Amino acid sequence: MDRDPTTEAELDAGPDGAPFSPWRLLPVAVILAGLAAFWALGGGEYLSFDALRMHREDLLAWRDMHLVLAATTFTVVYALAASFSLPGAVWLTLAGAFLFGTWQAALCVVVGATVGATAVFLAARYALGDVLRRKAGPAIRKMEDGFRENALSYMLFLRLVPLFPFWLVNLVPAFLGVPLGTYVLGTFLGIIPGTVVYCLVGNGLGAVFDMGGEPDLSIIFKPQILAPIVGLAVLSLVPIVYKRMKRR
Repeated sequence: MDRDPTTEAELDAGPDGAPFSPWRLLPVAVILAGLAAFWALGGGEYLSFDALRMHREDLLAWRDMHLVLAATTFTVVYALAASFSLPGAVWLTLAGAFLFGTWQAALCVVVGATVGATAVFLAARYALGDVLRRKAGPAIRKMEDGFRENALSYMLFLRLVPLFPFWLVNLVPAFLGVPLGTYVLGTFLGIIPGTVVYCLVGNGLGAVFDMGGEPDLSIIFKPQILAPIVGLAVLSLVPIVYKRMKRR
């Protein structure tokens, strides 16, 4: 019986052909350690509606005294939260809109989230992407070829539809060989609609605080909001449908 000429050493080799080294797992280990430290130090208490309501006056005063520094710090914090896949990003988005308004906050969130997501993408691809692609079966490799051929369309679809977890969409393209530039562009453009929706909610938090209520986070799933976003997601798949029809 013929044997696969690919050796185990080749399967475990990195993108440069060198044997796989445990040091390649360091970026992933850093992310997991950061996530564990977040929970161990009670970080979840700070990314919540109650924390935002409790510190609203201090945050507004800090913003008024250091507007540029506050916006820059918020963007960096958002990037770190995305890179460590921390829960509670929606509260960060609402806080940003409460402090800076809808459009300035949306810009900060989109930039920060894109930077953080790119860090996760690069860490996953560097640590495991090459090995997993080498060891994947023919079906997975075929899917990888199709995904890579239409990478931007798929990235836009995955980012636009709010049903796919943000952290999962950070990882899957890393294992399917999506080019970095395509990943960044698809992420940046794809998260804009959902970000704007939540920033519109956050911009009205002052009135919510005064009434003693809580924001409606399910708003993005309401038909009048979700339908246009899903429509954009479907439009992003049009190039794929066109290519297949043209081939036939």
